[in-house]
Amino acid sequence: MNSIYFTEEHQLFRASLQGFLLKEVVPHIEKWEKTGTIERFIWKKFGEMGFFGINYREAYGGLNLDLFYTVIFLEELQKIKSSGFAAAMWAHSYLAMTHLNAEGDERIKQDYLVPSISGDKIGALCITEPFGGSDVAGMRTTAVKKGDKYVINGSKTFITNGVYADYYVVAAKTSPDLGNKGISIFLMDTNLKGVSTVKLDKLGWRASDTAEIAFDNVEIPVENLMGEEGKGFPYIMQHFALERLIMAINAHARAEYAIEYTIEYMSQREAFGRTIDKFQALRHTLVEHATDVEHCKVFNYAAVARLDKGEYVVKEATMAKLKSTKVADETIYSCLQMLGGYGYMEDYPLARLFRDSRLGPIGGGTSEILKEILSKMIIDKQNYKPAVE
Repeated sequence: MNSIYFTEEHQLFRASLQGFLLKEVVPHIEKWEKTGTIERFIWKKFGEMGFFGINYREAYGGLNLDLFYTVIFLEELQKIKSSGFAAAMWAHSYLAMTHLNAEGDERIKQDYLVPSISGDKIGALCITEPFGGSDVAGMRTTAVKKGDKYVINGSKTFITNGVYADYYVVAAKTSPDLGNKGISIFLMDTNLKGVSTVKLDKLGWRASDTAEIAFDNVEIPVENLMGEEGKGFPYIMQHFALERLIMAINAHARAEYAIEYTIEYMSQREAFGRTIDKFQALRHTLVEHATDVEHCKVFNYAAVARLDKGEYVVKEATMAKLKSTKVADETIYSCLQMLGGYGYMEDYPLARLFRDSRLGPIGGGTSEILKEILSKMIIDKQNYKPAVE
């Protein structure tokens, strides 16, 4: 499979990334997990290495590489024992920056996308609301045009990088009476009057900063409208396939890491006079999980290959996230069990993996929502097309 999707250049990139993470990130992970704060210097180092510009054009400082470089980036980030750190990195690069690149005008690209690629600015995507959850169309945040300003009121929650960020990409209703046809996308500096944040205390993803944000009569210039007014919902929908594939890849990668770690542990742990990797019950359970993970991985790679060619893979991406996050949870649950009491100890990576993985079926659209989307496509024969050509 590697020969189908990954060239020698891909593998060299993977080796370089592994070395960088081992040297520059791993020594700090435990501190960041405990403090819940990722220090700014590492963002700049990621930028200097080009890791934030993998898929962006060279004109803005990017590398303009194919999506399998992104796959490698995501997979390796799942293998350093902090899904929270990984989330902070990919939420910046593939959530906030995706909108800057797709809907931002040239001024926004120069002033925000360029420094985001270099690691000098951190971004956050603000869509989810306290009363909305997965119901994007039900958002209550409003943006009212007054002269040369938009005045924004409302709140967002579960926003990754919400406290770290230098700017927000904010979804708000410019025409509340039009439902999902009245949503627009805005760029907002985080230091503006009327912006306040509260850092949320989470079960997992401890290194990442997740915030609830309030907007109280926040004024932004009309030029900070991104794209066309009223097109925000299609813009958001357009990028969901990539976001769901990202979370699917994260899931198969962390499950794969859990299996690799567990096999190594079992080869050293002895019980009743032999290593526990010789006990049939454990062996057979592990290979069932390895089979499920490999199935997810093959499917995810195939969906990425189609997306990289410009195909609209919303169904496949939705399936990928639904299945991969479920398989990851089940796999990591079993791997923790195979470590016995040590699996429950924070000194071993399975405890953190167990907590971090649980967000998979929740974030980026809950599994229940994804099942209903797929039901409409498979049972009701609803045909979704690209929201923006």
